[in-house]
Order: sequence, then structure tokens, then C-alpha cells
Amino acid sequence: MIVKAHAFGNDFVLVESKAVQGTRDLPALAQAICARHRGIGADGLIVYSTTPSGASMRLLNADGSRSEVSGNGVRCLGAWIASQRGAAMPGQQAPIEIQTDAGVKRLELLACQEGRYTFRAAMGVPEQVEKTTLQVGTVPIDVVTMRVGNPQCVVLGEVTDDRLRNVASQLAVHPHFPEGTNVELASVEAPDRVRILIWERGVGPTEASGTGACAAAVAAIQFGGAARDLEIVSPGGSQRVEWTDEGLFLTGWAELIAEAAWLAPFES
Repeated sequence: MIVKAHAFGNDFVLVESKAVQGTRDLPALAQAICARHRGIGADGLIVYSTTPSGASMRLLNADGSRSEVSGNGVRCLGAWIASQRGAAMPGQQAPIEIQTDAGVKRLELLACQEGRYTFRAAMGVPEQVEKTTLQVGTVPIDVVTMRVGNPQCVVLGEVTDDRLRNVASQLAVHPHFPEGTNVELASVEAPDRVRILIWERGVGPTEASGTGACAAAVAAIQFGGAARDLEIVSPGGSQRVEWTDEGLFLTGWAELIAEAAWLAPFES
């Protein structure tokens, strides 16, 4: 049995680890399941195991490559865990702890209604925040790089589809990032609002990104004059990012779409 979920259009398929225990080629399975026309369709595959406090997870991008963490993926898995815990009201459920390759992410359930679960997630402290200039073709581009559990590259300034295709796509595979990177174009529209477009490593354009929202917030606060409590607006909707002394906190919803059976063989 698999579960399909999304957060602001950033979608994932969840499968329990015991269901794929004998699978020799997990990246190929991720590619098959995430295929938009011949599979279920998703930006990533989350393989999880439940734990007393929540779950542990591994994330593979749509192209089969590994990713350390996804803020939206963590919330999608959190929504499934919350649904399985039963009908406890928000504020009465214990926090959900998701173990990722980038450490434990702690989710506090704020609201739930008709399959949509809103969480405030502790995403940790941004690391290696640096401003630098990278060459894209013949053009120097000022960028802000960092890790928020995974590698991020933020370009402050104009946010257009053309720049996403011609600048962000090239930065995602720039030699400066040996393992590739997620890229956000970010425009500070007001002290408390930043608009972004996302080119996600191993996927391409996505409607939203939780870690990308966090990275854009850090860049906007550090180098764009933004406040430390921000609305991050992406094509899929708006998330809230707070940067406090304790680290980054990401608030937004995830929605459960379906439970289904994968009928194709797991072995490719």
C-alpha cells in the first residue's frame, strides 16, 4: 500500500520500508513511481518506518537521486502519522518526530480538517551561509549559499520563469556544487513577504519547497533587509518561516490525497 500526499503542490508518494525490503534498485523504483504519466506521479518517494515518536524516512527525488530532507515531505509524512494516531485534537497530540538524513525534525500539529494537516516544524539552524558570485555562462550571478539540511542556492532579485529556466536550472548543476543544489529565485516584496520560484535538485521546477522557503527567508533576512518572521509565497501557496534564536520554524499544511496499491512489480 502506498500513500499520495502533497504540500502546496509539492507532492510525494509514501511507502513503508518493509514493503520494499527486497527491492534491489530503489532509485529505479522511485523513478517508476514518480513518473507523471506511467506512474503515480510525484516530486519524490519517501520510504518510511514508524517509530514510537513518529517515523524515520529516506527520500529519493523523482530522478532516483537521494535527498537529505524535504520540509514539505516531512509534513506529508507527518500528516499520515497524525491520521493514523486517530482523532486527537490539535494541541492534544504529542509532537511528531521525523528522523531524516539531516537529523530529527519535530512537528507540532496546529490544525486538521478534511485530510489537511497544518504543522509548525522545527527545521534546525542554517549552516554555511555565504554570499558569493558564480559564473552562469558569461554572466556573473550573486548568490547566497547555505545548508538547511540540504544544499541551497538563493538568488535575490528578479523572479521570472525565464530566469528560472535559464539561470536557476544552470546553478542547480553548477560545478560549485559537487552534489547539485536546490535553487530559489527570491524577491523581497515587503519586510514580511518574499516571493520565490524553485528549481529543485533532481526534480526541476516545483510549486513549493519547505527547505527552499527556509533558505529564501535566511537570504532575505541576512542580505535583503527582511524581517525574521516572513510569508514565503511560491506558485503553490504561502508558508510561514520564523528565524529565531532556536533556529528555523516552518509553518504550513500538507494534504493526504489517496491510499492505493502499486500493481506494477517492485523490481525493475
